Amino acid sequence: PFGAYGYNPEGVRIGQQESRHRRAVKVWDKREFRNLDDSVEIGTRNIKVALKRLRRWVREGAHEELDLNGTIRATAEHGYLDVKTRPERRNAVKVLLFLDNGGSMDDHVRVVEELFSAARTELKHLEHFYFHNCLYEGVWKDNRRRHSDVIPTMDILHTYGPDYKVILVGDAAMSPWEIIQPGGSVEHWNAESGEVWMRRLLEKWKHAVWINPVQEQAWRYTQSTQMLHRLMGGRMYPLTLAGLDGAMKELSH
Repeated sequence: PFGAYGYNPEGVRIGQQESRHRRAVKVWDKREFRNLDDSVEIGTRNIKVALKRLRRWVREGAHEELDLNGTIRATAEHGYLDVKTRPERRNAVKVLLFLDNGGSMDDHVRVVEELFSAARTELKHLEHFYFHNCLYEGVWKDNRRRHSDVIPTMDILHTYGPDYKVILVGDAAMSPWEIIQPGGSVEHWNAESGEVWMRRLLEKWKHAVWINPVQEQAWRYTQSTQMLHRLMGGRMYPLTLAGLDGAMKELSH
């Protein structure tokens, strides 16, 4: 069960740079993951268009902005420059974005970076966190310090209110043990299973979706994807225009 470049559904991978079958139960090599770039130029407007469905514009706060149309009307009526202002429009929706990073997700870096960049642009109240494969007791903000600056998931659950909406992004491809088994994580000892942490997240935030960069027709061939699809109550969507539109409709309910 120990080695590299072979096939064993319950093997331990050593001395191999990347995953081939997504089946290893443990990975003994220390792996370095890189942060996603949130400034990537969007190659298509589709992602932004889909995200705009989630935006809920309100007038809030004391910040003022120029009301150009109102100023033109008032100036025409009064015969002198009459500057009008109004409360600044703000995007009131608040989102927690959890990004699977590293391993098999390396195959999808470009499209996930586009999603991340679009979310940064369109959603003013956005907090992002990284995880690997499945949600466990810790997440992180910076992949370069993911071993030293871990944020307890329980702190996230206690910090952000139920009015937040949650988007998880990942290929959901892993050993099933990583979801259902304590100690199933490939990189550390997890006292509680990923399923337990996922259920806690979904209990706190009722508006949650999982966005999967893998083509939807391939999901049925991966057991872990089917398991997470069921955990999400079917709220898993492909990272396509139609999939994003469906996810945003779900979150907008």
